[in-house]
Amino acid sequence: MIDVSARHHADWQFHSGKQQLARWIGWFWLVALTVFCWELMNRNTIWAFVSDAPDQAADIGERMFPPAWSYVNQLWTPLWDTLNIATLGTIIGVIIAIPVAFLAASNTTPSRRFVRPVALLIIVSSRSINSLIWALLLVAIIGPGLLSGIVAIGLRSIGFVAKLLYEAIEEIDVKQVEAVRATGASGAQVIDYAIVPQILPAFWGISVFRWDINIRESTILGLVGAGGLGLQLQASLSTLAWNQVTMIFVVILVTVVASEWVSARVRQAVL
Repeated sequence: MIDVSARHHADWQFHSGKQQLARWIGWFWLVALTVFCWELMNRNTIWAFVSDAPDQAADIGERMFPPAWSYVNQLWTPLWDTLNIATLGTIIGVIIAIPVAFLAASNTTPSRRFVRPVALLIIVSSRSINSLIWALLLVAIIGPGLLSGIVAIGLRSIGFVAKLLYEAIEEIDVKQVEAVRATGASGAQVIDYAIVPQILPAFWGISVFRWDINIRESTILGLVGAGGLGLQLQASLSTLAWNQVTMIFVVILVTVVASEWVSARVRQAVL
């Protein structure tokens, strides 16, 4: 008989010695980085203000209620401006994003070596800069007003719409494209009859979703002089009219909820 107890079995380990050492080194540098970031954060922190923050927040909260309901009559025009900024900016962004998306898609670009990298660069550049930064630059170039907000929203929307749209173009059914091309159709006819019908639901869903996002972003562009509700918010904050600030928050909340409802209904209808 074989003496099972006499067998020598090596202890099984989930990680080898080198892997465990690498994990300990990783944890060490993570702790060191955390300590460094904490020290960097506290370097210019005035803890007297931090300890007083709850009292200050309670004081501001008391001043914010009740909301200045009569102030809502002064918000209809800024609200209309905000909706126009979001809508017109979205339209501009979508119009520019459509050709950029076709140039960026690997199956529709005329040149993968030259044209596609340029289109991808446009998409990345648009998505890398926040709409608030675009607004800051445009206010300095164009001047304060609604036009700066509209162009800022449009420039920000190009990358978002073009990225999702070119991904939808690359995921189309190739068999439909080959079937239309086999009839002798030109390149434009292939796009019109084989590609566009496949991406049209995604296009409408992306556009409406971006409009919903732009509604929220356009409410704060006025803080840098681009018009809309943000301009009223800045004025109320500068005069410490906290009950007016509350009313602006209520209007923004209702507007965002309404845009979310409209966006959801449209996406359900087209998808």
